[in-house]
Amino acid sequence: MTEKKDEMAEDQAQLDEALAAALEEDFDELEMLRAERDELKDRFMRALADAENARKRADRDRREAENYGGSKLARDMLPVFDALKRALDAAGEEVRAAAPALIEGVELTQRELLNVFARHGVKAVAPQVGDKFDPQEHEAMFEAPVPNTVAGDIIQVMEPGFMLHDRLLRPAKVGVSSMPKA
Repeated sequence: MTEKKDEMAEDQAQLDEALAAALEEDFDELEMLRAERDELKDRFMRALADAENARKRADRDRREAENYGGSKLARDMLPVFDALKRALDAAGEEVRAAAPALIEGVELTQRELLNVFARHGVKAVAPQVGDKFDPQEHEAMFEAPVPNTVAGDIIQVMEPGFMLHDRLLRPAKVGVSSMPKA
């Protein structure tokens, strides 16, 4: 009977070993599947984030194209504004008296150009004499000591600047005061 018990114990031990080996193998396979699942989940989350970033980038690019796509055309139209302004500035009293319709036509053209600029987000940067020089919006054409001014004050505006929304198309061309000589 002890022989049978020993044999049964041996069979039980072999069965336990086989079961433990099978469980170990299943556990290893389960761990491998979990690792694969985690890797696939990570790749999926990265792909999702990449897609979201691409969507945001496309939206930003679209907005920039809408807002700033016409910047080259707007910049090319600035000399037209300058020419109209010079024509009006050059017209003396006798020209204004001799051809009032022509002067009115040039003024209306200039006003319409400014209206078109405004509709498309182009606005003038028109500093006044006495304003502080701002290198973000102004270009110093010369510097001169002027009595009763502070260094960095604008003493002359030669040409207005223009912004397209929040970007500078052309800086205002100005003269700036240096320290007055004592």
